[in-house]
Amino acid sequence: MRRPKRPHIVPSTAGLVTRLAYSLARERQADVESLLGKAGLSRKQIDDPNVRVEVRKQIKFLNVVADAIGDDLLGFHLSQTFDLRKIGLLYYVLGSSNTLDEALRRAARYSSIVNEGIRLTLHEGRETSVVFEYVNVARRSDKHQIEFWVAGLIRAWRHMTNRNLTAEQVSFAHRRKVTPELRTFFGSEIRFGAHVDQAKFSSSIRDVPIASADPYLNEILLQYAEEALRQQRTRQSSFAHNVEHAIAVLMPHGKAHTGEVARKLGMGQRTLARRLASEGLTFSHVLQSLRCDLAMRHLTDRDLSISKIAWLLGYQDVSAFTNAFRRWTGSAPRAIRQRLN
Repeated sequence: MRRPKRPHIVPSTAGLVTRLAYSLARERQADVESLLGKAGLSRKQIDDPNVRVEVRKQIKFLNVVADAIGDDLLGFHLSQTFDLRKIGLLYYVLGSSNTLDEALRRAARYSSIVNEGIRLTLHEGRETSVVFEYVNVARRSDKHQIEFWVAGLIRAWRHMTNRNLTAEQVSFAHRRKVTPELRTFFGSEIRFGAHVDQAKFSSSIRDVPIASADPYLNEILLQYAEEALRQQRTRQSSFAHNVEHAIAVLMPHGKAHTGEVARKLGMGQRTLARRLASEGLTFSHVLQSLRCDLAMRHLTDRDLSISKIAWLLGYQDVSAFTNAFRRWTGSAPRAIRQRLN
């Protein structure tokens, strides 16, 4: 049987689109507390803009809000109306760059500050392509977040250049029908069910100037952005990361409990609990978050049966795994597998 892959820290996001969706749900008089509960989120994460949100929980929240208010284009609609300054540091770094080419390169370098679950890659040749790649997050569980990202960035670039920039082609990996609303905004060929999420532009856009370019301000902001990247890497090498590694090795053998993990890390159980608490975590939270994350990854692999996945996650029988999975997601593993594949 396969061993689980060495896990990474669960990707987080600044939570902008989560908070935008929450505000809209409240306006539509939806039961926002229930929707937060379904996604595993809390009011504190909504009320405090400095608290980050797990990317998979943001995706889940967008899905449940879209269902609750009956908006199948929720992510796209949210991208059209919000104040672009709410993007934060990344927006100002891009907006003070000299040219769009410079802004695109900086978007690729610093986008993880905003969302660790999506990596931007810039490909330049006869065309300029911005590729959106998912990092440690199940791509097929998402459609609203990626539509917000792509449409929101294009809207930002139009605003920064004072030009109605049009991509030659925009493609998304998920499936949906092209609507007149989408066609009007993008003004280009739109493909759904593609093998990659990307926006292709003519190479001529590289030299388009940024209207608010300010090289002196940009130099200062780049220092802040680099510091934010350093802090991010520090967080990703946190003690919780070491605990996850220990749990992953012990899980298939049913030994992923506090005492055994503490022993493997060369410390007592109280020390383990205290160090996790210093990062705002508990052992139970780390274990369940890792199990849920790995379960979602394993369900995309058709070669793994549900019973094998249960074993990999340290459950003695399938029913125990199924019950836990229902608590995490509100659905059975087989139902989620059908959606992901």
